[in-house]
Amino acid sequence: MHAHAEKVDITSAHSVHDDGADPGDVELHARNVAFDWSDVPLHWIPEHPIASDFISVLNLLLPEGERWFVQTYNEALPLVRDEELAATMRGFIGQEAMHAEAHDHVLWEFLDHHGIDPRPYVRQMEWVFRKVLGPLEKGSAEDKQKHLIERLWLIAAVEHYTAILGDFALNNKWTEAGAHPTMADLFTWHGAEEVEHRAVAHDVAVYFGDSYLRRGRAMFIALPALMILLFRGFRFITSQDTSIRHNNYFYRQYHYMRGVRAGVLPTIRSVLFATLSYFRPGFHPSEIGSTAQAVAYLASSPAARNAA
Repeated sequence: MHAHAEKVDITSAHSVHDDGADPGDVELHARNVAFDWSDVPLHWIPEHPIASDFISVLNLLLPEGERWFVQTYNEALPLVRDEELAATMRGFIGQEAMHAEAHDHVLWEFLDHHGIDPRPYVRQMEWVFRKVLGPLEKGSAEDKQKHLIERLWLIAAVEHYTAILGDFALNNKWTEAGAHPTMADLFTWHGAEEVEHRAVAHDVAVYFGDSYLRRGRAMFIALPALMILLFRGFRFITSQDTSIRHNNYFYRQYHYMRGVRAGVLPTIRSVLFATLSYFRPGFHPSEIGSTAQAVAYLASSPAARNAA
């Protein structure tokens, strides 16, 4: 079983942005961060309960998804003959493993602590990422190779959204809105690393099988799947959030738009429009966000500084 060995331009995190000098290619490495959740309120953005719950859904969704990234990349890594790409993949694996661990702590030390039982949703995520999206167990070596390539392109499609959300995390109004600094740092640290390694998944998928058809097919699967899982998780949390007095569609919609106007939530429209860029021939993820901005935040993040 051999991977496509064409040399590609590996851009770990390379962009030019108005808010800082371009630092060039950045060597990816995991930061062994830790967070104290003991004093973080469930509604960690004051006066924005719906926005707080909506963003907290990512803590339910991310751990299993990022373990799936790690498992798939560990499967692919022995097939890579390009040492530069292999080194970048190892850095990506380390960062994604740390992301999974950090958000896993939030499930039990934050959500469970505040009366939101994550277990039913976590079991569903385990089924999705371990069973539905796991390695092909039966079939020929060629079938397993094709299945691996499809999963690599699916990861690239998902990473398109993590880069978009990472850029939002670096440029939102959480601090101005009085968000609890621990939760704000968790998501901004994570978002900064997503911007830092935003090109890796795309470059890996191209290395194994450069195909516009595969790229488009993966996005048509990833977008609706992510939307379903995200809004399912949102309903899951809000249904257990007893502090929300009027938990209905109109209440949630009103407060979601309040969060958008306050700059603490992205618009669904902006995320959908950003999807279109993925289908443009010649698109590369380095066009999203700013490496300089991401690296600057990672140098100042309380959790990242403590890890260092």
